[in-house]
Amino acid sequence: MAGPQQQPPYLHLAELTASQFLEIWKHFDADGNGYIEGKELENFFQELEKARKGSGMMPKSDNFGEKMKEFMQKYDKNSDGKIEMAELAQILPTEENFLLCFRQHVGSSAEFMEAWRKYDTDRSGYIEANELKGFLSDLLKKANRPYDEPKLQEYTQTILRMFDLNGDGKLGLSEMSRLLPVQENFLLKFQGMKLTSEEFNAIFTFYDKDGSGYIDENELDALLKDLYEKNKKMNIQQLTTYRKSVMSLAEAGKLYRKDLEIVLCSEPPM
Repeated sequence: MAGPQQQPPYLHLAELTASQFLEIWKHFDADGNGYIEGKELENFFQELEKARKGSGMMPKSDNFGEKMKEFMQKYDKNSDGKIEMAELAQILPTEENFLLCFRQHVGSSAEFMEAWRKYDTDRSGYIEANELKGFLSDLLKKANRPYDEPKLQEYTQTILRMFDLNGDGKLGLSEMSRLLPVQENFLLKFQGMKLTSEEFNAIFTFYDKDGSGYIDENELDALLKDLYEKNKKMNIQQLTTYRKSVMSLAEAGKLYRKDLEIVLCSEPPM
């Protein structure tokens, strides 16, 4: 049996399959935290340069830092100094770029939430593997992409392996939302202010004045403003956009406790 492969695979290819893309991701995201950063990022940039130049080991030239800075300005869309999976998909030529296919058709967070609503059929806060397959199949149809059963299976497995960070065979809302373009991913904005169940229950109860178990759009507006007052993370314009996105989860204008909990809590409700 051969030893572990030192050379990162496939970086020289003109086009990658979804599975090859994933192998590259796993190779460089060595600690599996969902980002290529720090030393991992240096290694990635160096190997990419090497593969693209097709020459032997490139010495760390004086302008290595400069080149890397340019590279990050171009691809690190949210300027957090790290490369996330969706940003890597822009850098590497992935076959029928299935991540981009996703983005073109679920381009906004509101569309994303509508799709989520449709496929999280049991409202568990997760999309299971069989639900994911339906989700992707609909997406490919929307994009007029021909696909067969094995291809659909490969996409489903690849997306599961990419985004199922805790390996439980299903995708949570925040895991799945990493498919969204960074600037559209309002869930990332909530990341810094996730609530515990207790905090969430307190704030929901406060706004659900009549104890009906749901709130309407105006109450949601007040609730979000309240949250942002405390956190100062966003401007009012963004708030309106996010309110629209969250309301995509509502039924007939009623946003139920469980649906909002999926967005605002660090762990989906059990």
